[in-house]
Amino acid sequence: MKKIIVPIDFSDQSEYALKVAASLAKKHDAEILALHMLELNQAMITSSEGFHPEQTVFLLKLAEKRFGEFLNKPYLEKIPITPIIKRFKVFSEVNEVAKEHGVDLIVMGSHGADGLKEIFVGSNAEKVVRNAEIPVLVIKSELKDFKIERFVFACDFKEENLSAFKKAKDFASLLSAELELVYVNVPGDDFLSTRDAYDRINQFLNAANAGQEVEIHNDYSVEKGILNYSETVNADIIGIPTHGRKGLSHFFMGSIGEDIANHSKIPVVTFKI
Repeated sequence: MKKIIVPIDFSDQSEYALKVAASLAKKHDAEILALHMLELNQAMITSSEGFHPEQTVFLLKLAEKRFGEFLNKPYLEKIPITPIIKRFKVFSEVNEVAKEHGVDLIVMGSHGADGLKEIFVGSNAEKVVRNAEIPVLVIKSELKDFKIERFVFACDFKEENLSAFKKAKDFASLLSAELELVYVNVPGDDFLSTRDAYDRINQFLNAANAGQEVEIHNDYSVEKGILNYSETVNADIIGIPTHGRKGLSHFFMGSIGEDIANHSKIPVVTFKI
């Protein structure tokens, strides 16, 4: 891990994410790219009638000043930091910046109350995850001692999740964390007998060339199962795969992903399928 992006909107949540990124950066000698999306509409960007372009310059300078003050924190000392200001609030730009700079991880904050609230690190966490090709770590509260020892990765163990599993395995190895796999078995059409569940799991692990134990956890819904299991084993982080298409399909779409991100007191990291 060499480079980490942290979206900044000057909220408490973005500072929580920045502190986690700082902890990771110190452990892995990584650089932090602090990204602020300056909200300027098209009329302010272009020189239309009655508009003075110097107003845009003034707002940019003001943002730079506030940005500098926000990044002037003791916990950031000795960490290489590159501040980046973008003029549009377009969330695909986070992924573009990540590709341009060879970034390994996005760390961002979230309110996670009802829906994902409308601040950059709130409802827009969903949009960043949708567009991101690299892992996104979502932080909702201040973590004074961020240390990952137990990493729970949940999926349905279908073939399409192989790439996400391999990314999660590499991520756990990088952080020297114990990777725990869980399959959530729920009533209804998706219910599998123990034998059928292990047949699917074993086929998946053979394809992944991984000799890993998997816990089968029974619950009323996938999201409740993931949260309940992770809390029971005192997980430090929850990993889930995401398609990143048509909103956030399967594990990070609709009720499943939102419930995990909103209700989990544990940090959540997503991996693109």
